[in-house]
Amino acid sequence: MASDPPPEQPPAKKPGVGVKIARGVGEVLVTLGIVILLFVFYVLYVTNWMSAGKQAEATDKLDDKWRNERALNPEPLAGESFARLYIPSFGVDYKYAIQEGTGTESLDLGPGHYTGTAMPGEPGNFAIAGHRDGKGAPFNDLDLLESCDSIIAETADSFYVYRVLPKKEEVGHWANGPGKRPLCGKVQPLRAPDAPDGGLYGDTYGQEIVDPSQGEVINPIPNRPEDAAPPAQQAALLTLTTCHPRFSDRERLIIHAVLVKQYAKAEGKSGELPKEMTEAQG
Repeated sequence: MASDPPPEQPPAKKPGVGVKIARGVGEVLVTLGIVILLFVFYVLYVTNWMSAGKQAEATDKLDDKWRNERALNPEPLAGESFARLYIPSFGVDYKYAIQEGTGTESLDLGPGHYTGTAMPGEPGNFAIAGHRDGKGAPFNDLDLLESCDSIIAETADSFYVYRVLPKKEEVGHWANGPGKRPLCGKVQPLRAPDAPDGGLYGDTYGQEIVDPSQGEVINPIPNRPEDAAPPAQQAALLTLTTCHPRFSDRERLIIHAVLVKQYAKAEGKSGELPKEMTEAQG
């Protein structure tokens, strides 16, 4: 006996306009998410890898120049490596060749010197910019620096040891508080206590966060007009600048440090490394 034919299936219901739109939006979001992930991977890993290669090449060229050139140009050319930066509290492997200039090509290699600011060891303000995300991110951890931490600049003939100045909230109790630490023996607030506005360095602290338009932070005397005082009245400072917060360029994180010591190298030799190189964070 023949079996009954299967019942007819109702025709499939076509998705409505709302469902189609939702599916389309979902597909776009998934695609966009993949693109964003790839971009983040590129910024955080690929550009770091590329910058590491460029930085290694710049370091080798700098070493060759110091070994082979008898007369070094006191005014480095744009894009030229002329010094090396160390921050011991970031580990023994933290060292970067410093390029002249803060253009894209210079900062792709590592920290870049603001042209026109002081050179290492000079009165005024030796100012350096660096990326915080991607491109090697040499200044990724600047917010972790504490007052009196050392920052060292090496040139062909010397090591210059700077120490981070007291932070604004530390100035009032410096002598009986943070200033008692052994590392702070040569570090004092630059603010003049007897001056109504703190004197020439009344607005100079170890750390500040500013608007990107506040370029005066790298002036010879930070936050003062460029001609506020002659070189004879200027302290020898080092200033580091980077974007703030991470993954944003909305503001700038600024670190100010003061020169406390110079180690001259023996002629024709790299010289003994400063003892400050072994300082640990804390």
